Amino acid sequence: MQIHSSVADLRAALQGRARVVFVPTMGNLHAGHISLMEQARAHGDTVVASIFVNRLQFGPNEDFDQYPRTLQADADKLAAAGVDVLFAPSEADLYPEPQEYVVEPPAIQHQLDGEFRPGHFRGVATVVLKLFNIVQPQAALFGKKDYQQLMVLRNMARQLALPINIVGGETVRAEDGLALSSRNAYLSPAERNEAPRLYRELNKIRDAIRAGESDTTKLEEAAVAALTAAGWKPDYVAVRQQSDLAVPTGTNLPLVALAASRLGTTRLIDNIEI
Repeated sequence: MQIHSSVADLRAALQGRARVVFVPTMGNLHAGHISLMEQARAHGDTVVASIFVNRLQFGPNEDFDQYPRTLQADADKLAAAGVDVLFAPSEADLYPEPQEYVVEPPAIQHQLDGEFRPGHFRGVATVVLKLFNIVQPQAALFGKKDYQQLMVLRNMARQLALPINIVGGETVRAEDGLALSSRNAYLSPAERNEAPRLYRELNKIRDAIRAGESDTTKLEEAAVAALTAAGWKPDYVAVRQQSDLAVPTGTNLPLVALAASRLGTTRLIDNIEI
């Protein structure tokens, strides 16, 4: 596996390669990331991964400085997964000057996760578009665990006419249902035992809708109450349309139930398609 940090070196390494598929990450890789790398091979001949902890998508009181940086271990995992090229730029490589030109997503960026992380999706969309311009892939994979992010990026690619197929990778879970996440490492042993409750509450919503329940507000409120009673601090539980995350106009549409909540000091997110 080749490893490059400079934009010029990466572009030279990819010169002439056909069917490039790209998987951007912030590192501290787990089995969910590796699953995306393995899926990527079906969408291209050259698999490129990136590792970059993007300051632009972190708020002033978030965990940018504490976010785990494990480059050597990550590189070993990527090589074992068959990744061809790793792009691991420094901030100076990716932002040699202040990033004054940004991508401004539509109003959905201020809802759900965006309500509690102002500027987050602007930062995500900006860095991803910049990475797309550097790597120039034919396809790119993003995990469905970050469902709102996937929707924002898929719609960005469509509206800006990017020649890139945005592929959503299924969420990888532990045996007890907890969605794998780099931030799970922040959980204490007791919190880790409690953490699967978030997924269980989303399953209850899915099962109720499949059984004919149409009052999604009632389902959302019940899930928030259950989490709060168990010591969580929910930001939101919401049932939305899959396509644009708008409030559903009926339950026969493809829906998704999404949730974000703090357990102790750790903020966990999850979702389940209906």
